[in-house]
Amino acid sequence: MLDVSALANRLTKNWKHYGKWARRQGVAAWRVYDRDIPQFPLAIDIYGEHCHIQEYETGWVQDDAEHDLWLDAVKNCIRDVTGIPAAQMGVKTRRRQKGESQYQKLEKQSDDFVVEEFGLRFWVNMDAYLDTGLFLDHRNTRRQVMGEAAGKRFLNLFAYTGSFTVYAAAGGAIRSETVDLSNTYQQWTRRNFDLNGIDSRVHTLVRDDVFHYLTDALALGKQFDLIVMDPPTFSNSKRMDDILDVQRDHVWLIEQAMALLAENGVLYFSSNLRSFQLDERLPVLYSVEDISRQSVPDDFRNKKIHRCFRLQNHS
Repeated sequence: MLDVSALANRLTKNWKHYGKWARRQGVAAWRVYDRDIPQFPLAIDIYGEHCHIQEYETGWVQDDAEHDLWLDAVKNCIRDVTGIPAAQMGVKTRRRQKGESQYQKLEKQSDDFVVEEFGLRFWVNMDAYLDTGLFLDHRNTRRQVMGEAAGKRFLNLFAYTGSFTVYAAAGGAIRSETVDLSNTYQQWTRRNFDLNGIDSRVHTLVRDDVFHYLTDALALGKQFDLIVMDPPTFSNSKRMDDILDVQRDHVWLIEQAMALLAENGVLYFSSNLRSFQLDERLPVLYSVEDISRQSVPDDFRNKKIHRCFRLQNHS
C-alpha cells in the first residue's frame, strides 16, 4: 500500500479552505493543490464536479506498472477527499515545450461541459487538449479587464478560447476583435460567446497569424483602447510563416500592439515562460507596471506561474 497520507492531509486542508473561498467568489474552477509536497509533483484543479490533474516530470525512474499504481493511489486520495470519481478526472503529463505547440490535440476524448466564473460561463474539456480551455491563473487579470472595458474598443491577441473577450464584453466593451490562428479555438470562442449572449456582429472573430494581423492592422490604421496579449511560450504551427519564441519575439509584438493603442490606451502582456525577462528597452519606451504579484490568484501557491505587465504610452 502506497503512503499518500501527506497528500491526503494537504488536500483536505486546501479543499476546506479554498472550497469556501471559491464559493464566496462565485468561482467553480480553482486550484486545490499546487505541487505543495515534493513527493507529489502535481497541480490539481477543480472544475465543478470534475478534476484536472497535471503531473510534472521530475526525472524519477518508474516503470509503467509502478507509475500506474502511484497514479491510482493519487486518484483514490483525491476521490476520498473531494468525492469526485476517477471517471471525472482528466490526467495530463506537463512537459517543457520543445518543438511543438502548447495547444496540441491529445488522443483521449471526453465531453465538454460548462463552468462558471464570476457569473460568466465557459466551455471546458478535461481530456481533449493539453489545456482545458480556461487558464485559471489569469482569473484576476480577466476580472481587471472587465472592470476597465466599459466604452472601450478591445483587442484580444493569441486569444485561445476567447475568455478575455467574454469578460471585456460583459464589462461593456463597445466592440472587439479576437485573433487566433486556430480554427478549433475560434469555434470554441464562438461557443463561449453564444453561452454568454455576446453579439458576434459587434465582437468579431479574426482567424489569423498575430504577426500578420498586427502588420495589417497598423497599415489599416486600426486603433484600440484596451489590448490583451498572452502569447504561447513557443509555437511552430504549420500555418505560421515562422516559429514563435516569446522571449525572442516579445519586443516586436509589444511595439506593434502599442502602436495600435489610442490615447490613454492600455496593453496587458503576459507570459508563462518561467525564465521570461522583459527587455530592458521597453520600460524606456513605455510606461510599464509589473502586476504579476496581484495577477496571480490566491489559490495558486506558485506565485511565479506567469509574468504580467500593464503598459501605456508615455503621455
